[in-house]
Amino acid sequence: MTKDDPGEPVRVALAALAALAISQGIGRFAFTPILPMMQQDAGISVSEGSWLASANYAGYLAGALWAVRLKLPARTAIRIGLAVTGASTLAMALHDGILLWLALRALAGIASAWVLVFVSAWALERLASLGRLSLGGVVYAGVGTGIVVAGLGCLALMNLHASSSFAWMVLGVVALVAAAVIWSVFGSGSAAPAARPAERSVRRDAEYWRMVICYGTYGFGYIIPATFLPLMAKQIVSDPMLFGWAWPVFGLAAVASTLIAQRARGSLRGVWAASHVVMALGVVVPLFVPGLAGIIIAALCVGGTFVVITQVGLQEARAVAGANARSLIAAMTSAFALGQIVGPLAAAYWMRATGGFSGALILASALLALAAAALLLPRRRPSPN
Repeated sequence: MTKDDPGEPVRVALAALAALAISQGIGRFAFTPILPMMQQDAGISVSEGSWLASANYAGYLAGALWAVRLKLPARTAIRIGLAVTGASTLAMALHDGILLWLALRALAGIASAWVLVFVSAWALERLASLGRLSLGGVVYAGVGTGIVVAGLGCLALMNLHASSSFAWMVLGVVALVAAAVIWSVFGSGSAAPAARPAERSVRRDAEYWRMVICYGTYGFGYIIPATFLPLMAKQIVSDPMLFGWAWPVFGLAAVASTLIAQRARGSLRGVWAASHVVMALGVVVPLFVPGLAGIIIAALCVGGTFVVITQVGLQEARAVAGANARSLIAAMTSAFALGQIVGPLAAAYWMRATGGFSGALILASALLALAAAALLLPRRRPSPN
């Protein structure tokens, strides 16, 4: 590929979309639709499910922090992340034991963070250099695409009465095959600029911490429905052909909203804040709208905003930090991952204490609303050191 190749921007965007579909939709979020299956055939409790989710998010935090100092070309880090994501997903099917599962979910979290940080920096820089930054929406549609694939796959497997182990095996194979298809795109030096380990960091002033904290709050706010939505639906209706649709709807909303947001008018910061408000409402909808309708509305509101926040948040980081964006992206991703770790544990605590998710959902909604207000305060741009 050369810079003059008119098809290069599309190849870059589609390869990045597929990489995020593998690392996020499968490596991180395949657990969500598989959890009800694991409850049924492996006897996983809500508490154990929370620990497995948090192990993945702890790995995600470690991977994001590691990415700050990782002295590898972006293409190499992406390829390693994709291979580890597929292998760790497949390995979930090969052994029945909570300790190994915890380790595998943590490993998948590390790999998925690498892919997100390096693909974001690689794709946005490459598309900007080609004058096609408008394709950024296609890149981040990969998260929702992966969720849809995992959700529909699990829905079909539940309908066939397949085991959770078989579901892990199928998704692991899908991840490895998809990684093999896009492998060569990240192997070209002209299309995959190396990561810059020597880049300067941004100044850690008030604006820096506002972005980091608001992004971390988003991690806490969305993760409870993103982890337990199918489980909450299953508590309302036991038919998998009904409750199983909660997760594909979540993913479809993510794909559609990401593409729409790319054309939205207004500042990135304004879209970010508005998405927080919609998500805050969606998180608490199941408490006020009874039955499966409340779950589906929540799936639309949360699914329709969580990738948008990722997209505009990381684009805002690039707008603020310019060529030094990788360190700010990694810091925001680390805060996001920390919020993800705390979220499922808080949900498990409320579940044990009260038998439901109400307290955790209300707390998540309140924090999201506060973050939206903080984002709308007058902006102070951090500058490179």
